[in-house]
Amino acid sequence: MTRTWQISTVTDAARARIAVARLATACGVLALDRARLATDLGARLRQCLAKGGTWRLALQVPAPGDGEGLLHLALTPDREASAAGEPPWRTSVACPETGQVPDGGLPDADVPDDPAVLAEALLGADEDTVLTLEKLAEQEELVAFHREELHQTNQGVLALHAELDAAGRAQRKAFAAERRARTEAEDARHRLTFLADASAALNASLNHEEIVRRLPDLLVPRYAAGVDVWLFDQEDDRHGSAPHPAAAVLAARTGRPQYAADHPGGLPGVDDQPPSALNPKRPLLCVPLLARRAPLGVLTLSPPGERWDPDDAVMLIELTRRAGIALDNARRFEHNRDIAETLQRALLTDLPATPGLALAARYLPATHGLNIGGDWYDAFRQPDGSLITVIGDVTGHGLHAAVMMSQLRTALRAYAVDGGSPGQLLTRLHMFLHHLQPDLYATAVIARFRPGDPTLTWAAAGHPPPVLRLPDGRVRILDAKPGAMLGIPLRQEIGDHTVRLAPGSTLALYTDGLVERRAQGIDPGIQRLAAALGSFGSEELDTDLEGSADRILDPLLSDSERDDDVCLLLSHVAGTAGPPAVRLPSGAASRPLP
Repeated sequence: MTRTWQISTVTDAARARIAVARLATACGVLALDRARLATDLGARLRQCLAKGGTWRLALQVPAPGDGEGLLHLALTPDREASAAGEPPWRTSVACPETGQVPDGGLPDADVPDDPAVLAEALLGADEDTVLTLEKLAEQEELVAFHREELHQTNQGVLALHAELDAAGRAQRKAFAAERRARTEAEDARHRLTFLADASAALNASLNHEEIVRRLPDLLVPRYAAGVDVWLFDQEDDRHGSAPHPAAAVLAARTGRPQYAADHPGGLPGVDDQPPSALNPKRPLLCVPLLARRAPLGVLTLSPPGERWDPDDAVMLIELTRRAGIALDNARRFEHNRDIAETLQRALLTDLPATPGLALAARYLPATHGLNIGGDWYDAFRQPDGSLITVIGDVTGHGLHAAVMMSQLRTALRAYAVDGGSPGQLLTRLHMFLHHLQPDLYATAVIARFRPGDPTLTWAAAGHPPPVLRLPDGRVRILDAKPGAMLGIPLRQEIGDHTVRLAPGSTLALYTDGLVERRAQGIDPGIQRLAAALGSFGSEELDTDLEGSADRILDPLLSDSERDDDVCLLLSHVAGTAGPPAVRLPSGAASRPLP
């Protein structure tokens, strides 16, 4: 269904615009679409009127029953305009209510020429514009509402970003603090580990010179570029005293650490002093080596870099304190060792010369610890002419053990004057030690040789068994039941044992330091001693008992480190060729100690 209008004047244009608006309303076109259609159509009509001529406006409506269709509008020029190249104008608008158009055709949309009617019709046509403006106002309100929501959202996002940024900064600070704390903890662990290791190294030695030598090796180059140890009692009088920094002298006088440099050290517990005149460009840290009673010296250090870290300085001061204690312990140990060694060597006597019987003794101190113990040997005659040989071991080391050994030696000689068998002598020594020193114990073996008697009498109290080499080279371990240790809180009667001695026999008495090793025990060592003694020939023992004693010790003491003293006493009965001449030993390594 189509409706057309011829437009050549403004009135024609107004009537056509009003008619199109009415027909669009009748076809159910939405108000907003009608307003757009009327606006577009009015603008196009104004252009046509400006160009002049007659224009044809056609409106095509879909037939009823076609469902939702389109309302087509076409504005075409007359022939002259069309020949001039003026294009037609066409538009379409949705027409959802085509069923409202009567079957007889489009409703009457003619508009009279009366100006009043046209004006009224034009005013009526603006109702769609009003509706459009109302909807536009609603949309503006909605836009304003969403704009406010967006603004609030933006404010929230900005606040969230600010909070996230603050949280990020706080987290970064926490991470940095954690890294610093972890680094400081790791540095502290390294310092403590170094302090523990260095302390163990210093206290492992009881030689004060060795401790002084170890200090530079421990500190250079990690914690110091240079180390100088000034000990007060080791000034070289032959060449004069070496010059010392003023800060070192001040540290010795005050007992406080001193830092000498052209800048403040900022070290805790350390006094700042001017730079040393001996070397003004080098900072010095002078720490006194304190002992229990008085300072022993001063440790002077120069830094590995420009200056020390305060924590490193605290660690160095603590290490110096421990070094002072280690030096003091070493000095005390060396003093006690010298006294004990002097006493022990003074108490070990010469071996007697006896026809038909050769004697050889060896004593070697321990190489670990206070190397003076209670090991001892002795040989002397009884009033009836018998020869007593004895070897013993007092528990412990040092001056106390040496003094107790001398008392046992003196008591045994006193008891032997009254006679008595080896077992009786050990029994009396047991009672003597138990009453004299209830907390001290000893072990011993006594062997008695009678002139012209081929029988050896011996007794043992808690001591390793004697080893007897027979003239044919066979070796016997005299392991008959011994008595208990001397001095234990037990009443005991120690029994005697006898064995026949043929000419050429050799008896070995020894202490456990010769045969006992921590990893192996004592039995394998006794077997090695028996094998070494059995490897000699009778002629070799007859002619060179001293050299035989050395050759026995060499394989048994192949390791240079000994934890205990070593004592060996050999008694050799002369062979049928006659008694050997008793030869006094020579040399510190192979002589019985005087």
